[in-house]
Amino acid sequence: MTREDVLFDERGAFGVVTLNRPEALNALTWEMCRLFRAKLVEWERSSVIKAVLVKGAGEKAFCAGGDVRWVREKAMTDPDYASGFFHEEYRLNALIHRYQKPYVALIDGIVMGGGAGVSVHGDFRVAGDRTLFAMPETAIGLFPDVGGGHFLSRMHDGLGLYYALTGARAKAADAMATGIATHYVPTDAMAQLERDLTGLSLGARPHAQIEALLDDSSGDPGEAHVNHIRPALKRLFDGHETFDAFHAALKADGHDVAADMLRILDRMSPTSLKLAFEQLKRGRALDMDDNMRMEFRIVRHVLDGHDFFEGVRAVLVDKDKAARWSPASVDGVSDADIARYFEPLEKELTLP
Repeated sequence: MTREDVLFDERGAFGVVTLNRPEALNALTWEMCRLFRAKLVEWERSSVIKAVLVKGAGEKAFCAGGDVRWVREKAMTDPDYASGFFHEEYRLNALIHRYQKPYVALIDGIVMGGGAGVSVHGDFRVAGDRTLFAMPETAIGLFPDVGGGHFLSRMHDGLGLYYALTGARAKAADAMATGIATHYVPTDAMAQLERDLTGLSLGARPHAQIEALLDDSSGDPGEAHVNHIRPALKRLFDGHETFDAFHAALKADGHDVAADMLRILDRMSPTSLKLAFEQLKRGRALDMDDNMRMEFRIVRHVLDGHDFFEGVRAVLVDKDKAARWSPASVDGVSDADIARYFEPLEKELTLP
C-alpha cells in the first residue's frame, strides 16, 4: 500500500477524498480505511474545512467494496489478524454516520459492499448514469455488512431484505427510488458539479447551502425498474418474523417474481441467507454504533467458518462460480447455528 491509493485534497471549504485504485475498482484496503478515517477526524476538527466530498478515480467505479481476496488469504492462517481489516472499516462507517460536517459522495459508477459503507451513511449521495449499486455478499458466503443492518433494515416495502438476500443491482433510477441516492446528476455534468460544490463559500449553514445546490443541479433519472416489481417485493419480502416463514411463503407464492427470487437464492450461501435475515431483523432495533458492534461479531465468527472462504474462491479466485456451501441448503442451517454468530467476542469493535 502506498499513500496514493487514497488521495486527500483541500479545495476551498471542502476536504476531498479520492479513492484511487481504479485498476481494482477502487476496492478498499485496510490502510485506505485507516488513512480515510484519520483524515476525516482531522477535518472534523478543522476550522477551515466545512464539508467533505468523496469520489472514486476512473470511469468504472466509485468503490466496488473491500479487498475480500486479501482478507480470505490472510484469514486462512490468522483470522484474528484478518478481522482487523473489518475493525478499521467498520470504525470508518460509524464515523461517517455520525460525522458533524456535511458529507457528499459522488457515486457515479459501481458502488457495492464497502463502497456503500463509505457513501450511504453520509448526508448526500449523488448518482450518475453509470451508478450500479449492489450488496452482493450472500454470493461469497458473507453478509451485507458495512452498516447494512442499519440502512437496509430501514428501507420500505421489504426492499432492504430484497437487496440483502439477492444481491440485486440498482441503477441510478432505482437508487433514487429506494433512497440509496439522494440526487441524480448526469455523468457528463459530474465534473461541473464538483467544481460548483468546491467553489461554494460555505457559511454558518453549510448543509443547507450544499443541499440547495444539489437540488438545483439534480435531474430526473427516468423510470425505476424496481418500482415495476415493488408491490410483489413488498408482498414477498416484507413482514416475516423468521427466515423459514419467509422462504415457505416465497415457495408457496406461485408468482413469476417469486420464482425468479427462488432461483437467485438457490445460488447463495444458505448460511449467509439466514444470517442476513437475522442481521436485518436485529438491526432495525439498533442505532448505528450498536449495529456495527453486532456486525463485527458476525464477521469475526464468519472468519471461523467455511462459506466465506469457499464463496470468495468460487467468485473471485478460481471464478468457477461453483461454490460448495456447507451446509448445502437452508434446511441444514439451524437457528442455533445462526445464534452463534451474534455471540460476544473477546475483542469487540472499538468505537468511536
